[in-house]
Amino acid sequence: MSVTADKQTTKTAAEQAGNGDLRVVQRVVFPVTRDLDTLPLYVDPDIRKVQSTTGQGRDGTVQTVSAGQQLHPQDILSRRSVRVRPGERLSFGSYFNAFPASYWRKWTVADKTVLSVATQGEGTVVVYRSNARGVSQRVDSVLVDGSSRLEFDLTLSPFGDGGWYWFDLVAGASGMTLEQAEWSVPDGGRPQGRVTLGVTTFNRADYCLKTIETIAADQGVLEILDELIIVDQGTQKVADQDGFDEVAASMGSQLRMINQGNLGGSGGFARNMYEMVSAGKSDYVMLLDDDINLETEGVLRAVAFADLCRTPTIVGGHMFDMFNKSVLHAFAEVVNPYRFLWGPIQDLGNHDFSTEGLRASAPLHRRWDVDYNGWWMCLIPRTVVENIGLSLPVFIKWDDAEYSLRARAAGFPTVTLPGAAVWHVSWADKDDSVDWQAFYHERNRLIATLLHSPYAKGGRIFRESMNNDVKHLVSMQYYPEQARLLALKDVLAGPEGLHEQLPTMMPKLRALRNEFTDSQIKTDPGAFPAPFRKKPPKKPQSYRMPSTLGLLPWAAKTVLKQTVMPVRTDAKDHPEAHVAHQDGKWWSLAHLDSAVVSNADGTGASWYMRDPKKARELLAESVALHAQLFANWEKLRARYRKALPEITSMEAWKKTFDASVSGTAK
Repeated sequence: MSVTADKQTTKTAAEQAGNGDLRVVQRVVFPVTRDLDTLPLYVDPDIRKVQSTTGQGRDGTVQTVSAGQQLHPQDILSRRSVRVRPGERLSFGSYFNAFPASYWRKWTVADKTVLSVATQGEGTVVVYRSNARGVSQRVDSVLVDGSSRLEFDLTLSPFGDGGWYWFDLVAGASGMTLEQAEWSVPDGGRPQGRVTLGVTTFNRADYCLKTIETIAADQGVLEILDELIIVDQGTQKVADQDGFDEVAASMGSQLRMINQGNLGGSGGFARNMYEMVSAGKSDYVMLLDDDINLETEGVLRAVAFADLCRTPTIVGGHMFDMFNKSVLHAFAEVVNPYRFLWGPIQDLGNHDFSTEGLRASAPLHRRWDVDYNGWWMCLIPRTVVENIGLSLPVFIKWDDAEYSLRARAAGFPTVTLPGAAVWHVSWADKDDSVDWQAFYHERNRLIATLLHSPYAKGGRIFRESMNNDVKHLVSMQYYPEQARLLALKDVLAGPEGLHEQLPTMMPKLRALRNEFTDSQIKTDPGAFPAPFRKKPPKKPQSYRMPSTLGLLPWAAKTVLKQTVMPVRTDAKDHPEAHVAHQDGKWWSLAHLDSAVVSNADGTGASWYMRDPKKARELLAESVALHAQLFANWEKLRARYRKALPEITSMEAWKKTFDASVSGTAK
């Protein structure tokens, strides 16, 4: 039986294909592990929430509890099959199983999708669509009994600004089973693309081996895979892990290990790009981070989407929190051109699908167009690499954003495709703004601004850079501030030495930590003296940011204190407070002369100690370097833009790879 969105008609498969054969581009899938934490990303059982009264609260309001159907992991029968219990309803209007119709309409040659649903048992199949405002609209419903296979022919024409398709199953008295379901589109006569998967790793051998095993176990991925290339830059080698030999034997020539010195993420991913182009076999390289859990269905979806894009397109996947698996890092990311700062668009970050599913979140139904996609999962067509070159040689930070900005300038867009994703350790559990990575945050942001900012003097970049320096200084974070000043010097030196310093700068930055107590993390809770303050403050510690009106006088007073006022004697022997990581903001730390501050993942803490002399020296150097950068901005911009094609070329990167201390393995 076949169904169209406007009227029910019976059509042959050839007639349905229209302008080409139908190609399956998205299968309805379920987690192999039946993980309850990830189930809300695959199915949504909560059609109607029932409000039950529990009594009055202290303020007199009525307290209610929302109660809906519960997910049953045991009802997942296989990777593609699920049971619906008698009288219950399951919706596949979920992140992984709804069809992002507006993305297909905007970017690909497809003008319709065909939903195929195979069921067993008694019940109803209901098809829905949404618009860009998140309003759900019922498209059709069909009663089924016994063994049934339905096909719904669904137009993509109303999805100009947003909207999804999905379907629900409503079980009858005896229950029903979804045997499989899939979304297809006309392929327009385009061939199936092939992909090289590229992973860069540094001492994450256990994670990386799991990724290899996950890929090796998915036959669908193996059918379109030319090579899985692991660029191992660490001292703890993936090939030395228990179980590696078995998975390597099962993959044969589809797995290739490359050992090289630590050139950072940009050096590792550039190697993946280089090897893909040199081999000349794959249509795409998909870059994958090493510390991820991979949903392999996303690989197939990204390749299918890229195959049917109107123009060669970078296709990225989303990132979910490794330790809070229903939380999405950001639905779409952009670079603010005036501030030249990355971030989620419209505050669409940290969305928890376990508390608010796709159908209940109206903003997620609008199509959001991005400026870039992180390289935790990012598919890049070979033709893009051949046209614009490889990654910037910047070790880490901003390489992914800069690459998409460069690609867009050459006519190649980036799309973050819903339904393609990995799980990755959240940024909230990392201290990368106050450790050695502060150097790369500052330097590479400035380089990207020089290369791509449309504004004179980079827009607001000078103001923000100086503000960040002051924030570190009033927070007693002298190590990251020293790293940021080194970054400014590096930018002023120009682009010519970027390749040469790839393997050397990070060790220098790590060695610099020994000179600063604020960067020395101790894991023993008893490593620090107990907090003590001879004269406690009259008011409790405030963790609120100063108001806009009061910020300027507050800042003047605080900078004066940090750079001129002597340190209280007792603060040198005892920290004045123990500050939790979430409270360790500049406006809180500025009140103190010393503090023990926890790190992001809770494994240790550092002792911050105010040093007015050091603060004065660093502040003076910051002002001088920013003045120099401001005066030379136009000359530097011309140098970096002129050097860009050469420093991102295959030839330049080959010299760097050849000079890498570890060489290459087979």
